[in-house]
Parts: sequence; structure tokens; C-alpha cells
Amino acid sequence: MKITICSSMKLALEILELQTRLEKRGHICLIPFETELWAQGGVPDAHDPVRRKIKHDLIRKHFEKIQESDAILVLNLSQNGVPHYIGANTFLEMGFAHVLGLRIFLMHQLPDNPYIKGEAEAMRPIVLYGNLSHIT
Repeated sequence: MKITICSSMKLALEILELQTRLEKRGHICLIPFETELWAQGGVPDAHDPVRRKIKHDLIRKHFEKIQESDAILVLNLSQNGVPHYIGANTFLEMGFAHVLGLRIFLMHQLPDNPYIKGEAEAMRPIVLYGNLSHIT
């Protein structure tokens, strides 16, 4: 299966680890633009994320990867004291996948966030509870 990973770039190391695990299971895995640079801490303009997204057309680039995929996998680890964090960009990517009719896998349950929980539940994601063997 071709799977695009969607996640905060603060989790770049974890994205690369997940990519390796998925590929060992026989999946083709697409990851966000410059994940390797983020993992090394060498991304220029990281301090200005809006400008960076515009300059490199990052939202559209990741959408194109989602379009090529059979599913997305949301790496929703705890961040900044928020369990199972899903940020605005990742939530947008979930919406793209839903509209395209793709399966949406969540590494962990949805966060307790009233702004996204109802909408995200309506997308009917498959929660893996950390177990990649549930991807079929």
C-alpha cells in the first residue's frame, strides 16, 4: 500500500523511523518535504513557517503526495503537553484524504480537542493504537 505520513515537522525523527518501519512491512511511504533536513535541525527559515510554506508551496506539495496514495497515516504523538496532538496542517491533510476517499490511519486516538474532534470522527479514521499490523 502507498501511504503518506502526515505529522508535525517537530516529529521529523519519528517520521523517518515510521517510514522505515512501514517500508519493512512492504509499504511504499511518502513523507513531508525536507523531513531529513528537519531531523538534522538544518532547515533554513524554520523560524518563519508561514513564509516557508508559501515559498516552497508546501501545502500543495504534500496534497500531491496524498493524491498519489492509498491512505494517510497521521503520526499524532503527544506534543507541548497535548496528548495525541493533531495540528492545523495535519487536520487539513486529513480533510484532503477524506475528500479523496482515502483511508485515514491514526497512530493513536484523537486528541480531546473540541475544535477538531467531531469533524475528525466524521472522517472515520482507523486508530492503530501504535500497532502497524492493523494496516491492511
